[in-house]
Amino acid sequence: MGSRVGSAKFAAVSCLHCPFQSPTAMSSLLALLPGPGGDLTDFVILGDLFESSAASVHADEHDHTLEDEYESASVTLRTIRKHLPKKCRLHWLLGNHDDNIQTKDSRRTDWRTRSLMHWSQSAWAGEFNRWKQYPYVKPSIHNQAGCLQLGQVIFSHGFDAGQNSDELEGLQLAYACGGHAHRLMVRGHTHRPRAVSQCRRSAKVLLPYWTANAGTLGPLQPQYMARKDVSQWGAAVVIGECKINTPSRFASREWGAHVHLL
Repeated sequence: MGSRVGSAKFAAVSCLHCPFQSPTAMSSLLALLPGPGGDLTDFVILGDLFESSAASVHADEHDHTLEDEYESASVTLRTIRKHLPKKCRLHWLLGNHDDNIQTKDSRRTDWRTRSLMHWSQSAWAGEFNRWKQYPYVKPSIHNQAGCLQLGQVIFSHGFDAGQNSDELEGLQLAYACGGHAHRLMVRGHTHRPRAVSQCRRSAKVLLPYWTANAGTLGPLQPQYMARKDVSQWGAAVVIGECKINTPSRFASREWGAHVHLL
């Protein structure tokens, strides 16, 4: 669809896990982006930009540092940004891996030095600060800071990873953001790409809500998953357009989207 006044044209990806992002997936993504002359208005990182293994207090199987993660992520963000229109809005929803770097947790970095190691205090803060950052907070009727809303489309990293979590968490997200019909919930977290699908109350009863999952741009067979099934993991980007700057209660769907496998 071509963009129009009062609409947003978006692309969303998830789970890069820098410095382990997939070169193949990244090349496919960059080839798909419109470039400086395109009409994309919003690009969304759905979380887990960092791997954050370097922030653990436990012995690390990787020999890289947190600075290595920041440098890799900043180069990746800058590369993506250079393939986008100059006025494209840049969104970064923090995921659980990103939040692990800043959260107070005895299994991770010492709280007394954590602020000094934050990405906003690093040598690459300039690139990170170009992206609007959203906290890793599960949205509720009282707090929607952890999600991005563009018209009827809601973006969130995700918190659950079960086989039915896209639909179950999608419904929770829709209700947390007002419960209005015709919403599309876009998430990541599970690493399993999922086409735009309508939620169901039962096999025969459809609900006026839809979900989509952007999968992962990270490794498809990480060491920690060596004994687990990753056959459904894959790289994707969610691309779509929606009306914006209109009342949240629409009488019908005012968006279109699809999941493009990379």
